[in-house]
Amino acid sequence: MKDDERLRLVTQAVPTESGTPEPGHRGPSPQAVADAFDGTRLTQARRLAALTKKEVAERIGVSPAAVGQYEAGVTRPRPDLIPLLAEVLAVPPAFFLSGRPHGKLDGSMAHFRSLRSTRAYQRAKAVAFVEQVWELTYALEKRVRLPFVDLPGFAGGEVHSGSALPRDPVDAARALRAYWGLGTGPISHLVRHMESRGIVVVFPQADEDAVTVDAFSTSSLPRPIVVLTPNRFDDVYRHRFTAAHELGHLVLHGDTAAGDSQQEREADTFAAEFLTPRDSILPHLPARADLRRLAELRGVWGVSVDSLLYRCREVGLLSDSAAGRAYQRLAALRGQPGFATEPVSGYPGEQPVLLSRAFEMAAAETGLTVPALARELAWPVARVRELIGLPAHRPELKLVP
Repeated sequence: MKDDERLRLVTQAVPTESGTPEPGHRGPSPQAVADAFDGTRLTQARRLAALTKKEVAERIGVSPAAVGQYEAGVTRPRPDLIPLLAEVLAVPPAFFLSGRPHGKLDGSMAHFRSLRSTRAYQRAKAVAFVEQVWELTYALEKRVRLPFVDLPGFAGGEVHSGSALPRDPVDAARALRAYWGLGTGPISHLVRHMESRGIVVVFPQADEDAVTVDAFSTSSLPRPIVVLTPNRFDDVYRHRFTAAHELGHLVLHGDTAAGDSQQEREADTFAAEFLTPRDSILPHLPARADLRRLAELRGVWGVSVDSLLYRCREVGLLSDSAAGRAYQRLAALRGQPGFATEPVSGYPGEQPVLLSRAFEMAAAETGLTVPALARELAWPVARVRELIGLPAHRPELKLVP
């Protein structure tokens, strides 16, 4: 299937306010923003900036309680505070206006790959990030019809399979493979398969907090969203397993609150079976800890040697002690050909393109520009480019000391 085969232009008219901004347009006045101030937008902007209420209050000269009242909608900030809030939180003043679509997400419904190592402010920022991903997706869907959400059990999808997948992670992985027609062999281009089924996948690389969070997903918005990050491992094999892990959350835990360690184990079990079905991989696994053979299988099945060793132990080919010795030998081979990490950038099929292709199609057919989209969303232009996945418009220059 071609990457953009399921993208279709929407023929309905786009609201005029989404067109190219008028020359000299300065945006709403501080008084207008104060009159229509949306406290939830202040919360979103503050979380995106990774600031506490106290920190925002100190920078604009009010009390933390006042910021809390602004966010709760009890009071509204004075007009003279609007430019200060915009500057502190690095958003246009229009960001705080009410009336725009807002994909509000309960943080308990976002599954985090590394919950223990993720701080509360990073989780809050990640949730706000996902809200913005949905808002961008919504804006693009007014112009381009994205693939229908075809995920069993997802209530918001346009394609209904009749029932959810089995709750057992192994059975669910097998059932989803069968439903998507993936057969029983290796899966190439996993991320592209997910996008073709209407799942929005993003791969932010410029945000330190997003990278620290690792990976997370939610099925509590009108489209399921998966965020994959390079973390400290820029490795396509770990990247693919993480994508399968988050897919497991979407199909197994979409209706349950996140944070349970059992859910993480189930998502790992789903990912292992989805990428390397037991009945298919077993005949190819060596009867002993043959790392050379496992390195060959890594290239065929697209999973790490670590995962394959774990699979050998899981199916009974290796004892715990034999697997432990194999892991020690493997550690000494890190960085060697066949065992070194391979950057995700070398595998286009594992990099998300859905949002960027949708923007390109809208730009070509309707004249949509990044500044126009930024104005519609009330975001900085750089933020729009980042989430779409476009390169920076200008190179960043720094003075040499």
